[in-house]
Amino acid sequence: MKIAVLTSGGVDSSVALRLLEEQDHDVTAFYLKIWLEDELTYLNQCPWEDDLTQIRGVCREAKIQLEIMSMQRAYFERVVEHCISEVRAGRTPNPDVFCNSRIKFGLFLEQITGFDAVASGHYALTRKVDGKTHLVATPDLIKDQTYFLANLPSHKLDNILFPVGHLPKTEVRSLAHEFNLPNKNRKDSQGICFLGKFKYRDFLKHYLGIKTGNLVEKETSNIVGTHDGFWFYTPGQRQGIGLSGGPWYVVGKNVDENVVFISKNYYAEDHKRDHFVIASCNWFSGATPQKHSLEVKMRHGPHRHRCQIQPLPDGRVEVSLQSQDQGIAAGQFAVFYDGDLCLGAGVIC
Repeated sequence: MKIAVLTSGGVDSSVALRLLEEQDHDVTAFYLKIWLEDELTYLNQCPWEDDLTQIRGVCREAKIQLEIMSMQRAYFERVVEHCISEVRAGRTPNPDVFCNSRIKFGLFLEQITGFDAVASGHYALTRKVDGKTHLVATPDLIKDQTYFLANLPSHKLDNILFPVGHLPKTEVRSLAHEFNLPNKNRKDSQGICFLGKFKYRDFLKHYLGIKTGNLVEKETSNIVGTHDGFWFYTPGQRQGIGLSGGPWYVVGKNVDENVVFISKNYYAEDHKRDHFVIASCNWFSGATPQKHSLEVKMRHGPHRHRCQIQPLPDGRVEVSLQSQDQGIAAGQFAVFYDGDLCLGAGVIC
């Protein structure tokens, strides 16, 4: 096949590229520039330089064509502005989920032509179920990235390949050494895709500023401190509160009055956090699952909760956990599984 391969300069996408090339596919590597001018100014350096040095080396050795596409403006309009709007409303968005659905497998798919498929270095698999393509969790559950891909519509998954999805990270790293890739020892990237070394708090400070407000103890309504803006806090947060006598946890926010509610009794029995509602659902089958006993996770990582789901008349879905989760936050995605089969996702209301 003729395949467009999304590359980042990292080990995973580079190994994916070489695996496809060794299978005699006609591959072209694509690097997407999504860094924003504000971040470039903050860093006082070009963050693309190292990425492009790495991927150019990989492509040069394998004689693979590399295309560089600038998507900075589109990324700001389709991902960053949405993130800022959600945070301003007191919610906790996930920019990486929207980067995948709106940019990497959104605008990029709209702009390229003449390819049979698009591939990436994501840790994910796909499977046809009743004629619909679903995501499937990878054997390496720590690296599994289906959480970040679960907002993609099923029809887009038809033409997306994940060449390293069946491999544990240790084997991918071993393949990088077998291929003698220039980036074989490069560390894995961490954090939100467009930020890199630009801290998320600094990103929020740049766009939303600082506005002093009160830290209020939930149980007593006493003001126990101040903060720089409710947008720096999310439910379940412990770090960054800056008060002694804790540990203190964020338990809620009043957006209109710029108040952050905190508590030392976050794990008390009468503070159960085992229920929420999702909207804007994306089900790979095209409909809410008929099997109502499933598993769900509200963030990237291996941990899942057993849960029951119940469709509501307005199209939303009620989710009841069999155990508690202390970090349920409006705006985050909840992703659902039946065994290794990923069924889709919805946004926590």
